Amino acid sequence: MYEDQTFEAVMERALDNARSDIDTTEGSIFYSALAPAAQEFEEVYGELDGIVEQSYADTCDRDHLILRCKERGITPYPATNAILKGRFSEDIGTEQRFSLDELNYISTEYIGTEVVEIEDEDEEGVTEEVTLYCYKMECEEPGTEGNKHFGTLDPIDYMGDLEIAEITELLVPGEDEEETEILRARYFDSFKTAPFGGNKKDYREKTNAITGVGATRVIPAWNGGGTVKLIILNSQFEKASQVLIDTVQEAIDPLSDRGNGSGIAPIGHTVTVVTVREKSVSIVATFVYLEGYSWSRLEAEITEAIEDYFLEMRQDWANQSTLTVRITQIESRLLRITGVVDVSNTKINGVADNLILEGDQIPVLTSVGEG
Repeated sequence: MYEDQTFEAVMERALDNARSDIDTTEGSIFYSALAPAAQEFEEVYGELDGIVEQSYADTCDRDHLILRCKERGITPYPATNAILKGRFSEDIGTEQRFSLDELNYISTEYIGTEVVEIEDEDEEGVTEEVTLYCYKMECEEPGTEGNKHFGTLDPIDYMGDLEIAEITELLVPGEDEEETEILRARYFDSFKTAPFGGNKKDYREKTNAITGVGATRVIPAWNGGGTVKLIILNSQFEKASQVLIDTVQEAIDPLSDRGNGSGIAPIGHTVTVVTVREKSVSIVATFVYLEGYSWSRLEAEITEAIEDYFLEMRQDWANQSTLTVRITQIESRLLRITGVVDVSNTKINGVADNLILEGDQIPVLTSVGEG
């Protein structure tokens, strides 16, 4: 706004206002007296530009955006800790700490036992059934990094003859602190239909705010008046675990006191929380490659391109009544890969047509191959 208010512009205006009998040439006493003030004015105009920029939610930086959001009762979602499933050959109890790679984990809750078959160390090919004790393991480092590591755990304190200690499953994904542009979008979205007393937007916002939830679809009166179904994805936009489903159910409308307003849901609303169904999708296509390229060289990139497309679809799942896996979208993404000249005869699950999913389904890629 004030970018044209430079030292030269300020000096020109000041010199133009001088009396005609005063020497205003560069180097004169009058010019030299005005120059420091003009320099200061240039800096002040620069500061004013910054003030204007930081005054509007669509141009301000993160710190000032947080201040604007506070006026709407909005705060950025903080980073959260991943909850994973740990299996142990001994009943370790809670508050026990372990390490895996460069992260530490602590046992927080006993969740039952599992019987698994373990190969006998003394006799090859012979297995034995072993009962393992399962615990929720909380990653001590907040953020998404805690979602990525699985395998053998090392006890931080000596634990005797603990033969098996491992992380096998992600139960509730950890989340990074809310990104600036997502927070900005949430700020502007707050000016649209207001969340109130159990309307769709209220359910969506309050459910998405629960740790581990990435998207929510609200289905009102799905089983008669007063019933609400919430279909959720986890924060990685994948099928939610039963632990996350139970967590959301307890927060929204506890099963022990349904419909009585013991959770977030208003009195009289009976809420059922479920997750999506996964639809397995296999892709086959005929490829033409540049010289020097081949299926074996590009298979990983081709698979990644389709997985990225499916992730985009899942991220938009809550805004759509149904998802459609489109051949044109697949082929356009594959043609962006260096080394791919042409793609044709694309089939989805063996059919040369788009795949229309049901409302509670998301696509999961199972295989990609050459046709």
